[in-house]
Amino acid sequence: MTEPRIENLLQTQLVGKHVNMSMENNRTGELWRSFMPERKLISNLADENFYSVEVYPDLQYFANFNPAAEFQKWAAVKVIDDSEVPESMESLVIPEGLYAVFAFKGIPANVPQFMQYVFGTWMPASEYELDHRPHFALMGEKYKNNDPESEEEFWIPISPK
Repeated sequence: MTEPRIENLLQTQLVGKHVNMSMENNRTGELWRSFMPERKLISNLADENFYSVEVYPDLQYFANFNPAAEFQKWAAVKVIDDSEVPESMESLVIPEGLYAVFAFKGIPANVPQFMQYVFGTWMPASEYELDHRPHFALMGEKYKNNDPESEEEFWIPISPK
């Protein structure tokens, strides 16, 4: 597994859709099927990337992991500002802060094992701890859904220990 790069993300404005779900009741496919046909309604894009965002209720979500515990999942794009949010969508602000950015190549089925490395091996051995801000996957031009050659980045919010 590769080491992450550490980045200070500036406040980021997103527009998209969200659902409440759990790991046990994964509604990611349903969310993206709802978002993708309507994404063209968003006029003030900042870039061409897609953001798959998780907003967890608190840090206890990870300390006492329960696959039935709910969180918010977003399908979104980055915008210049949120002055024009389509009626069927909402705005989400990711606050400025440090992130550990992990490159990932592969299929969605391999993500849980990858995240086990991030939270079980890398995080405890690092000089950082988890911070309470949104987590997200940044899916750019090399992202190909369900393709072993697909590439994306996982952005994990951190702060110094």
